[in-house]
Amino acid sequence: MIVSEKMLKFGGNSAIRAMFEEGKRMAKEFGPENVYDFSLGNPSVEAPSKVNETIIDLVKNEDSLKLHGYMPNPGYPEVRKKVADSLNSKYNTSFSAEDIIMVVGAASGLNVVLKTILNPCDEVIVSAPYFMEYRSYVSNYDGKLISIPGLKGSFQLDLEAIEKSINKKTKAIILNSPNNPTGVIYTRESLEKLAEILRRKNAELGIDIVLVSDEPYRELSYDGYEVPFLTNIYENTIICYSFSKSLSLPGERIGYLAVSDKIADREKLLECLVVSHRILGSVNAPSLMQKVIERCIDIDITPNVEIYDANRKLLYNILIKAGFEPVYPAGAFYMWLKSPIADKDFVDLCKKYRILVVPGSSFEGEGYVRVAYCVSKEMIERSENSWFKVAEELGLKSKAE
Repeated sequence: MIVSEKMLKFGGNSAIRAMFEEGKRMAKEFGPENVYDFSLGNPSVEAPSKVNETIIDLVKNEDSLKLHGYMPNPGYPEVRKKVADSLNSKYNTSFSAEDIIMVVGAASGLNVVLKTILNPCDEVIVSAPYFMEYRSYVSNYDGKLISIPGLKGSFQLDLEAIEKSINKKTKAIILNSPNNPTGVIYTRESLEKLAEILRRKNAELGIDIVLVSDEPYRELSYDGYEVPFLTNIYENTIICYSFSKSLSLPGERIGYLAVSDKIADREKLLECLVVSHRILGSVNAPSLMQKVIERCIDIDITPNVEIYDANRKLLYNILIKAGFEPVYPAGAFYMWLKSPIADKDFVDLCKKYRILVVPGSSFEGEGYVRVAYCVSKEMIERSENSWFKVAEELGLKSKAE
């Protein structure tokens, strides 16, 4: 067979993409207004007008050869400095331009990091439920993913279980806060305790565990919840950031790595991260979008957050009234909904009423489904009757007045 055995193990479409494709098919059959697609975390608000205006201005007025040409592999020096300055201003950090590497979105950044740090059979810890692609990313570099269930009900980090799982083969912990799929934000207290555990284990085992923070939802938090900045808590931290959600640019694939200036083996690590970026074929992040970020990095996205917050409250109230048990999210734009039956059966039942959600088992979160509310307010409103029909078929007691 032409395809490698390794690639065959990864399978086909993810459950999210499969449901998204199913949504497009159903929209053709029943009409898009009659299908309620909560499957994909695709931003439902437009990119800020300044982003589009900047793209137009750059294309019209910049030297075309320079704008679309190569630059140093880590990115334009002036863009990296702008990112560093922005982070230092917001989070009281001390990044320099050298600590920033522009990458092709957070997913690419995660792959760059994992390729750089993993030896075969090294272990990477994640807290479940987690973004489903982490397992594939780690396996791609012959690492082993160690999944530790979050605390029941709160889905906060189970620090005792994490500590017990650490050994000489532990190379990294991937954190995602605000979390996809639960919407949970890990508390400062839990993160500080985690940092203490890692320092203690580093000294005890003679290793340097890396905290890899996957942060596409950093600015999407509600009700005053704090999203702690991890380089201020643990020195061996690498931030993987994407502008996909904050600036509604998922198709542009632009982000950065921010490497703690106190991390172990800093100079060699930075050098090898750049080499990994080249080896993976990215060469550099898109030149045009780097220039856009240079001008737009500090745009106020409060209006976007307010839209998602309104959707959060609307959907939560509908689900509660119908008799469901959703987890009220502190951040991101996902509702983690407890399934009254096996999650895959619940997904099929929802589909019967043209509601598309993703089974929690896809995130190692059996017994729940993920409902993405980065959709139009009108679609959430139209879906209410279908949610009540699903609840009725399950025999749930409506809390509607």
